[in-house]
Amino acid sequence: MFWPAELSEEEADRSVIPKLLESQDQFISILSIDLPDFNEIFKIVEVSNLTANLFLKHLSVIADVGGETLMRINSQFDQLFPYKVMDYIYRGESYSYKFKALPITGTLNNDKLGISGKKLLERQNFSDLTKEVSRILMFGSLCTNEDTATIISKCEIGSYLGLPEELARFIKQRYIWVSRITGGEKANTLGQIAEKFVGQYIKDNLGLPGIEIKSGYLPSVYEGEDKSAKFDLVVTNGEKYAAVEVSFQVTTNSTIERKAGQAKSRYEQIEKAGHKIAYVIDGAGNLRQRTRAVGVLCSYSHCTVAFSKAELGILCEFLKAYFTKNNRRGSKGGTPFRK
Repeated sequence: MFWPAELSEEEADRSVIPKLLESQDQFISILSIDLPDFNEIFKIVEVSNLTANLFLKHLSVIADVGGETLMRINSQFDQLFPYKVMDYIYRGESYSYKFKALPITGTLNNDKLGISGKKLLERQNFSDLTKEVSRILMFGSLCTNEDTATIISKCEIGSYLGLPEELARFIKQRYIWVSRITGGEKANTLGQIAEKFVGQYIKDNLGLPGIEIKSGYLPSVYEGEDKSAKFDLVVTNGEKYAAVEVSFQVTTNSTIERKAGQAKSRYEQIEKAGHKIAYVIDGAGNLRQRTRAVGVLCSYSHCTVAFSKAELGILCEFLKAYFTKNNRRGSKGGTPFRK
């Protein structure tokens, strides 16, 4: 089937999100290596399975630097980096880098850096340009020029190179699973992508025959008196049922508050029917600003994990134990996948 260019680009943009999720562990592992020379990172990336442009995309998402900021950096380059030099302090020592490729003629954007939706599908190696942008994204906040450091204040992950524990804390606070710069998708579309990713991960890693995973309903679990409660994902073997609800940073306050308000009633009905419910929760917004609501979800859950491969592995182990244990079966009534 031939797709119009607009639809192809939209699909490519959406594919960015699972690519970031799938490669995050490797990205963190590379940054955790204690290297005497920053330039060694580029060599490590190029011999790894992580492409240079995907590495750069990770940096741009973490620093929250999108197309508009990239254009500003390039157009105001002489003001930000006088004499084309980046002076910064790293771990108490002064460094000075002389730019070779920046600024460029024309507009600096995601496409030219190979980090737009379509370009990320291609494997690209580092160029002088992408190396220099990487340096800015990692150390920009450490510039001795205060005005420059303020404008790119989120470009700070370089401070945690080779410090695994500090890096982990930083990632937990700052990593944006789904940012506005991953393609400008609306929250409901992003939610569908996140749910699809979790569902596919369970399907690929559960390792049990006869399992079906869909958005749908649990038998004998209702909203109100007669309306079946719908869940992001329902995992079933036809006899037992487990619901999985997915929440991440861009989930709106109203959505997560609504889920928290439903949690107690749903949990009590699920317990009575012999089913299980699990929550996948992550994102700095969730953990910092919505503590009460997240706490409620955790209280009324049989399993709560974060949005990472390691944590999703824990979820799979929980589901495997539930479906293989000879415990009380869930009710066979209702229409679990009714739309």
